[in-house]
Amino acid sequence: MAEIITMPRLSDTMTEGVVAQWLKKVGDKISEGDILAEIETDKATMEFESFNEGTLLHIGLKEGESAPVDSLLAIIGDEGENVEALIKDFNQSHNASVETPKKEETKTVVENNSSKENTVEAPVQVNVSQEQTSTGGRIVASPLAKKIASEKGINLANIKGTGDNGRVVKRDVENFTPSATSANTTITQPVISGQENFEESTNSQMRKTIARRLAESKFTAPHYYLMLEIDMDNAIASRKAINELPETKVSFNDLVVKASAMALKKHPKVNSQWFEDKTRINHYVNIGVAVAVEDGLVVPVIPFTDQKSMTQIGAEVKDLAIRAKSKKLTPAEMEGSTFTVSNLGMFGISEFTSIINQPNSAILSVGAIVQKPVVKNGEIVVGNTMKVTLACDHRTVDGATGSAFLQTLKQYIENPVTMLA
Repeated sequence: MAEIITMPRLSDTMTEGVVAQWLKKVGDKISEGDILAEIETDKATMEFESFNEGTLLHIGLKEGESAPVDSLLAIIGDEGENVEALIKDFNQSHNASVETPKKEETKTVVENNSSKENTVEAPVQVNVSQEQTSTGGRIVASPLAKKIASEKGINLANIKGTGDNGRVVKRDVENFTPSATSANTTITQPVISGQENFEESTNSQMRKTIARRLAESKFTAPHYYLMLEIDMDNAIASRKAINELPETKVSFNDLVVKASAMALKKHPKVNSQWFEDKTRINHYVNIGVAVAVEDGLVVPVIPFTDQKSMTQIGAEVKDLAIRAKSKKLTPAEMEGSTFTVSNLGMFGISEFTSIINQPNSAILSVGAIVQKPVVKNGEIVVGNTMKVTLACDHRTVDGATGSAFLQTLKQYIENPVTMLA
């Protein structure tokens, strides 16, 4: 008997999903546990496995299309079974169309050619495909195909799509071999004075969620900021000594995360969370580490951070960052933080402020280590310093509490040996 498969809720905040790629096609035999498709949620692109067995009889959403949770995704049943009546009943009961509006594709450069005057003929080097899609010059491709093409530096205009209506899909990009013809095609196009060029792309589910949550945090939590400059000379020497040990690799970020965890244990009010009817002071420490990805920023979490060594923290952060950038994190790995560390030092940023990752009460912004003249023992010498900025929610953390936390953090970072006990 045929069973309807609906768009799953793959995270607690997911309201709609996008089919990034189908891994099965109509007519394929499906076993329980088979991966049917990759679904883009508001947090990550996740594999969706089947809990049913049978034949894939119907696909309700094409690659790149989006639909709300519980919309018709697919139908699995006995081979040859007629599912038209089942689809009709589902549509009537849910008051929705099987074919949802297609997710708007990434648009290529749009030219305003409304003015036909003042044109000058000039040779322009343009990479074009010998067989363009019939969409007025717009390249139609699945989100996954675009991502792979971007990573490989491939111009999608040079690829002939084999999907519906000439759509470029994953297999087209992976099987594409650049040719001399596609790489060196030259045509003449009119150059129009005053023309407006721009690009537009559809906001991903992740990007929309990030925008909503950051706006809510910034405009509901009364942020204030505390900045402190830390002497890093001893930290630099200590890190060098630690990394000389066999199979040991510790970064400055690992040192900061560990120091933050230990400081939070001494100042639990900073390790708190605000809710409308209560304030929660956590006696465990789960630090979220901000990681930049293509669609914005995600915050994977290191559970019980204070109980782990700097080496363990470093290994977990590296693994989480790699999987975050490939959208392979699970929602559970991005939930439950009690504090967040955001580090832009590797980009040469010396000082910045961050928006609190609610419902947490604070976030630490870490800048680059800068070599500069400093005063030590009454003399001007060359020193290494690092600025950190603590953004606090004034509803839960007052100035004195935040300042005391930063002083403890400073002591740990300036004396890393105290964190090895």
